[in-house]
Amino acid sequence: MPDRSASFDRVAPVVPVLDLDAALARYRRLGFTAGPYEGGDRYGFVSRDAVELHLTEWDEHDPARTGAVVYLYVSDADAVHAEWSAAAPPGRLTAPADTPYGLREFAYVDPDGTLHRVGSPLPH
Repeated sequence: MPDRSASFDRVAPVVPVLDLDAALARYRRLGFTAGPYEGGDRYGFVSRDAVELHLTEWDEHDPARTGAVVYLYVSDADAVHAEWSAAAPPGRLTAPADTPYGLREFAYVDPDGTLHRVGSPLPH
């Protein structure tokens, strides 16, 4: 049996982007704190509350083939959808809907091909 004395504290998925500056600006528009890595590499960090994503600029990234998927659990998907709709980010934003698995969720696909699925629990 594995030793369970070590805990996992957080996760930060690394998402490929074609243009780091444009991606950082887009995440700021969506309410995230965003900034580049200061070490010279084309790498960045975005965060909002307990959620953190890393961005890596990749010349070979093809949004149709190498896009990422992240699921963001939030307290109120409708409120986040309203906020993101008002921000009018480039890409495709779907309407919130109730799912058979107990979540209210919507999707946002950005120009880099990253699918952001955003969901909150339905009231019981």
